[in-house]
Amino acid sequence: MNLDELRSMYDFTGKTVVITGGAGVLGGEIACALFGCNANIAIVDRDPALADRHIKRIEPVGDRAIVVFGNVLEPSTIEGATQQVLKAFGKIDALINAAGGNNPKATTNPTTTFFDLPPDAIRFVADLNLLGTIIPSQIVGRHMAERKEGVILNISSMNAFRPLTRIAAYSAAKAAVSNFTQWLAVYMAQEISPRIRVNAIAPGFFLTEQNRFLLTDQKSGGLTERGRKILDHTPMGRFGDPYDLLGTVLWLLSPASGFVTGTVVPVDGGFSAYSGV
Repeated sequence: MNLDELRSMYDFTGKTVVITGGAGVLGGEIACALFGCNANIAIVDRDPALADRHIKRIEPVGDRAIVVFGNVLEPSTIEGATQQVLKAFGKIDALINAAGGNNPKATTNPTTTFFDLPPDAIRFVADLNLLGTIIPSQIVGRHMAERKEGVILNISSMNAFRPLTRIAAYSAAKAAVSNFTQWLAVYMAQEISPRIRVNAIAPGFFLTEQNRFLLTDQKSGGLTERGRKILDHTPMGRFGDPYDLLGTVLWLLSPASGFVTGTVVPVDGGFSAYSGV
């Protein structure tokens, strides 16, 4: 293989990538990177207006980027979004399931014990992360099955490797996403086509709107006790930047990882490798 062939692996010209939760911090960074690699991108989000901040970064978008409404917990909206993407671009080559998150009501704290967590809050977190990954994989995956090729990339979490304190529902849900990733990879390769690959990334600790003020103090900007513990157990000594995900994401979407399926790749600054000693 020559240098030009290697470079071409990361040229996504003519490829269409759907990103659920694409208006979020991590999903939006991925969308911008893929656009820069010449992909057609479809940001699917239940709040399309949030995508404006990302679209502004890649203007003029021409005919290579669209923003579509879709709620990952409502199959009819994801079916509608899929049809809009197919109408715009003709096919879907990759799906990134970036929708997910936690709920403060499903989190323990000094005044709320595990025994007090309401089932509805736990169910919401489980549904958002697991069903929110399964439903788009069913709907977009059916299109891939018809074409006998495609890539699905899920977003797991470091919590799936090492459950963290307080966030019982989120940790369990992301562990389920990792397990589902492996299951679907085997199913697609054996039952549908070996040209359909399914993998996941497991981000470590990144500052997002959701966790910023759990890890840093809102007034001083300094680390909270939880933030300090995380950095003390991260050999690289810092939080991740959304940019840090891009190399792994592009690799898993590209032909360069053509023999990789069913894997969950940590992007965590070494957190999962460190025992603390």
